[in-house]
Amino acid sequence: MRPVRSLFERLLAGGAAYQAASVLSAALALVTLPLYTRALSRADFGVAETLLTFIILASILLRLGLGEAFVRFYVQTPQEERDRLARTTTTTVLLVTTATALLAVALAGPLSSLLLGFEDAGLMRIAVLGLWAFTNLEIAYALLRVDERRRLYVTASLCNVVLSVVLTVTLVVALDQGARGYLAGNYVASVAVLLGLWWALRGRIGLRVGGHGFPLGALLRFGVPTVPADATVFALNVVDRAYLLRAQSAAAAGLFALSVKLATAVILAVRGFQLAWPPLAYSIGDDREAGRFYAAVTTWYVVVTGFVVAGLTLLGRWVVRLLAAPQYFEAHEALPWVALGWAMYGLFLVLVTIGGRAGVTTRTFPAALAGVVVNVVALVALVEPLGIAGAGIALVISYGVMLVVLHLLTRRLFAVPFEWARLAHAVVLLAGVSVAGELLLPASGVAGFVPRALACAAIAPLFAATRFARPAELAALRDLLRRRRR
Repeated sequence: MRPVRSLFERLLAGGAAYQAASVLSAALALVTLPLYTRALSRADFGVAETLLTFIILASILLRLGLGEAFVRFYVQTPQEERDRLARTTTTTVLLVTTATALLAVALAGPLSSLLLGFEDAGLMRIAVLGLWAFTNLEIAYALLRVDERRRLYVTASLCNVVLSVVLTVTLVVALDQGARGYLAGNYVASVAVLLGLWWALRGRIGLRVGGHGFPLGALLRFGVPTVPADATVFALNVVDRAYLLRAQSAAAAGLFALSVKLATAVILAVRGFQLAWPPLAYSIGDDREAGRFYAAVTTWYVVVTGFVVAGLTLLGRWVVRLLAAPQYFEAHEALPWVALGWAMYGLFLVLVTIGGRAGVTTRTFPAALAGVVVNVVALVALVEPLGIAGAGIALVISYGVMLVVLHLLTRRLFAVPFEWARLAHAVVLLAGVSVAGELLLPASGVAGFVPRALACAAIAPLFAATRFARPAELAALRDLLRRRRR
């Protein structure tokens, strides 16, 4: 059996490669955020970000679960059959997205009224272009991930990031195109990168379905049952902004969207994990080895993301003041809750993989549906008295419900020896520092910043003092660091 250490190194290497563009994107987003928040009103920012989340939700539906099925089948398919698998997947998604885009362009006006509460056909057509490009680009990236072609993945994604930022700054700041410029800047670049990847992968991009293609029915039987669950899970990111947009205002949706932007550090970790985790998790043939690895990953995922959430809880006010225009300061109220919600989403991915490993993809949906129902109820109950903080708390509550329900539904499918004592240790320590700091320390000025920063810095020593890490884990970390320096 492969040692857990080698699996961790593969996970870290894959995550680092897939995060490279995200890190650059996040860095550029943080640098340009002061420009955007001064060029865009809170309402424009809220409308644009709401459409961006709708695009991702619609993309999940249009992919028909084929991305997930492709990754799952790829590791089980003989080498000589993999090109057929890739062509069937890319062709199907291309045909579905193109047909949908043509219909949506024709109905752009009514669609904008339905989603936003006002008609703007031009803005909706840009969103449709984004939907088409984003969906097909996700499939192209999936091809690179399963082959672990990290260099091409990084090159393509970095080009996408840089071109997107240049176009968005030009359209929003220089040309004052508002929400339209913000959307167009994000997705015109994606079209260019997608065409480049299609050329690079032309041997694996097909124009026919059926005949000598990989059996589409097998892909759909695995993938389609995942769609309701995936769409329902992501709907949490749409429901809160859509509810704020309608029940409060576009400005409130803009503040909440900014809190999501500022939770970048957690989102980076989750997205890197989301990209690197499934191919590696499914590639482990031995069930006992997989169970031990899943448990260890869960423990350290909680530690790493929990540390970031604690930092944003204690220092969020200063982060908002540094990176956004003054009229966006209230975004700090939702920031800790949004960061915690994103961290919990990563745990949800671990449980989803357990069901996928057992070949059961239908049990995620009841958990996701329970989460959305709870989210809607919590939004109605909490947003009125607490504003955008209430929306963040609703998100956390809903993810908590989803984790509990999904664990109950999957624990008999595949045995994972979760390290419950160490998980409790980590949660108590991280929550204790965060809550104590937030309640007891000043919330403004140097007198607030310094002790809160010291509280963040104390987290790692507290883990060491309470002997959280095992000797073998410390030895593996030292060995990894030594080899990275060479």
